[in-house]
Amino acid sequence: MAEKTYFEQRNYENNIKLRQLLKELPTMCNEYFLSMENRTSILTRLGYAQDLKIFFKYLCSECAEFVEIKDIRRFTYENLKLVDTFHIEMFLNYLTAFEIDGVEYSNSEKTKARKLATIKSFFKYNYNKDRIPADPASKVLSLKLHDKAIIRLESDEVSRLLNNVENGQGLSHTQQAWQAKTKKRDIAILTLFLGTGIRISELVGIDIKDLDFNVNGFKITRKGGNQTILYFSDEVADALLDYLDERSKNPLLDDEPALFTSLQNKRITVRAVQNLVKKYAGITTPLKHITPHKLRSTYGTNLYKETNDIYVVAEVLGHKDINTTKKHYAAISDEIKRAASKAVVLRNKEDKLPQQ
Repeated sequence: MAEKTYFEQRNYENNIKLRQLLKELPTMCNEYFLSMENRTSILTRLGYAQDLKIFFKYLCSECAEFVEIKDIRRFTYENLKLVDTFHIEMFLNYLTAFEIDGVEYSNSEKTKARKLATIKSFFKYNYNKDRIPADPASKVLSLKLHDKAIIRLESDEVSRLLNNVENGQGLSHTQQAWQAKTKKRDIAILTLFLGTGIRISELVGIDIKDLDFNVNGFKITRKGGNQTILYFSDEVADALLDYLDERSKNPLLDDEPALFTSLQNKRITVRAVQNLVKKYAGITTPLKHITPHKLRSTYGTNLYKETNDIYVVAEVLGHKDINTTKKHYAAISDEIKRAASKAVVLRNKEDKLPQQ
């Protein structure tokens, strides 16, 4: 049997997680999730299941009508008919600060909005299937999301970031010891982020066989499972080749397909990459909270400034909805428009007639 790719293995594990989670939810949820299987990704369904688990736990612990239901698996359609708009609105308020199994949580506006979307979808499905006589979630107003400032690295910060990886400046003695072993890998990872704008899951999932230096391109699996080819500059190619040369000298990696590996000689994890970015970015720009996604935004910004083409940016970044791209780069668009307004000169100063 052929060995699973990173994404096949991830999907397999998430399907197992979803199957286990469904055993903890009311049995009515099984039909709902089955209806979603062919039109949503496993990550989406897993997120919906986690959201519904929190919702049902809230109803059975905080609402008088349902407190006698000690086990949410016993929640029935008859119980569901009693849920009204007020219950859902109070749930959204509850999400601001709540506790489950002794762990405290606090949801942001964006997270609340996602959970509301899950609830709306669930009630709409059951209403359309005539399981409930009304759809209370449809009457709950969508949450207003406040725009946050988009944090990116400036050109000088990008240079300092890569320089800090090379020279280890600002690292503790312990960190410098580890940095000596991972420097070329770390430079290759950060350069690939900043030079292509890929997502962290896409980067972690790259295998060596996915690279083609004849065209300076590589194959990635996008969010949702679609595959595409991205291209990179000579600068990115140099960083990758430098790392691959070092990697080839480790015989323990001969049978490891992953491009980027850990010191345990296994595919590097998402968490490890997040920590890597956090470590170096914290030294470079301590006032900015830089994540792998912020490096992606940095690339998108630079690409938009160079091309002034929002559709090219959307295609390269893998945005399915062009409005997502427009929203994130609207401020840059305004900068370009202001610059353009000064680009056309109608008359030089020396050509103007003197005032009478």
